[in-house]
Amino acid sequence: MSHPRTTHRTEHTITVAAPARRVFGLIVDVGRWPETFPPTVHVERVEHTEHAGRSTTEERIRIWATANGAVKAWTSRRELDHDRLRVTFRQEVSQPPVAAMGGEWIVEALDDAHTRVRLLHDFRAVGDDPDNIAWIERAIDRNSGAELDALRTGAERTGDAEALTLTFEDTVEVDGDTAAAYAFVDRADLWPARLPHVARAVLEEEVPGIQSLEMETVTPDGSTHTTRSVRICFPDERIVYKQLHTPALMAAHTGRWLFERDTAGARITSVHTVVLDEKAITEVLGPDATVADARAFVRGALGRNSTTTMEHAAAHAREAAPDA
Repeated sequence: MSHPRTTHRTEHTITVAAPARRVFGLIVDVGRWPETFPPTVHVERVEHTEHAGRSTTEERIRIWATANGAVKAWTSRRELDHDRLRVTFRQEVSQPPVAAMGGEWIVEALDDAHTRVRLLHDFRAVGDDPDNIAWIERAIDRNSGAELDALRTGAERTGDAEALTLTFEDTVEVDGDTAAAYAFVDRADLWPARLPHVARAVLEEEVPGIQSLEMETVTPDGSTHTTRSVRICFPDERIVYKQLHTPALMAAHTGRWLFERDTAGARITSVHTVVLDEKAITEVLGPDATVADARAFVRGALGRNSTTTMEHAAAHAREAAPDA
């Protein structure tokens, strides 16, 4: 296969009614990307280097994100220029049909309360193939538009912005092998027969370790709602996920299943991070409902279901033990 020779460039721009530093902070904080940017499923910071006397920071991050309906994973190097409000990035090894990809976030203060954001990409396509080029351009256009719109929404959010985001966790002790508990959570396609709150589940895993899960959950009043998630699996250790289709009360929902064993024993922990959809609160919970009511409702509903799942996983691990 010939080495691609043509570099293609794109630029997407948006104006945000927020200070430049606030906007830049959202771009820098990759830990919040899954809740902020719709295409991003999961991000891990691999390396982080600060240079004494310099305004720049260097880091390597591992990203899982959707592109044209598929989940792609890659590692990028980023340089953060905190004075100039710029972030440059370059993929170390790209995933086909991308042969190479890089770009830059440029944050420009228009005044104290307005900011222009330019998102630049440069790429080469495998084999310079026209179909590959078109696929990449569609993915960049769709993802860049979604990211910039979400960046504007996040930066412009005021008032109860912090109250609209909640992170919480629940833990269940495991008297057995955590690998068996992991297997229970991993095989979500079996949940309708194993869990009382799951009516239907469709699990697909075309790429090992990257799962697509569509699930119909039964609520205490007998009604159901359907969610769609992408799950990234790290065998026997953890499963991280992001809901691509959430219940009406949530603007974003990500989570982690953690399987741990140490000198204190073994346990499963479920961690949820939720961004509430403020406009949906009164529609879902009633005309007098508040943000505090929504937080309590979501905490109770998600915590109840995940704890039930962990208790069944722990029971499965106990029954699978050799001396059970």
